[in-house]
Amino acid sequence: PFAAPTSAGYDSLMNTRIGLLVTLLVLAFLGIADAWYLSLSALQGAALFCDVGAVLDGCNIVAQSPYSKLWGVPLALYGVVFYCLLFILVSVLFVRTHHPLYQAVAVLGVLGLIASLAFLFIQFALIKALCIYCIASAVIAALICLIALRLWARHAPGRANPALIPPVVS
Repeated sequence: PFAAPTSAGYDSLMNTRIGLLVTLLVLAFLGIADAWYLSLSALQGAALFCDVGAVLDGCNIVAQSPYSKLWGVPLALYGVVFYCLLFILVSVLFVRTHHPLYQAVAVLGVLGLIASLAFLFIQFALIKALCIYCIASAVIAALICLIALRLWARHAPGRANPALIPPVVS
């Protein structure tokens, strides 16, 4: 009575406009949660819980570094704004299918990935410590970028050319 899940259902979901939008909303929500926790910790001066292992336990080192703020504002707060803006834009795409919104989501996805890669470089090369929450945010940003570009290429009015987009590998 219970069939094993197949990749066909996943593939079809990740090729539909609604499936991509829902996935982006879930990722944006996860990003908000991650950045919110880091923001609250930074604003309250509280230590982060990050006892996960030898290499990834540098959360507090990263959070206390001079690189953790931009113009006196914790970087995580910029993350909250980024993920909330993305969440709002994706939510609007459920009811309005205007090309500029698809493009805005795609551009935000790319900018988020670039920022995450820059922050990871700073952690690795300059701070010499890695934060598991920052890595989680970078993974979320990378997935958002890929899915947002897929959404734009496949479903933006006047832009869609499915032949140019490879299928999702499961």
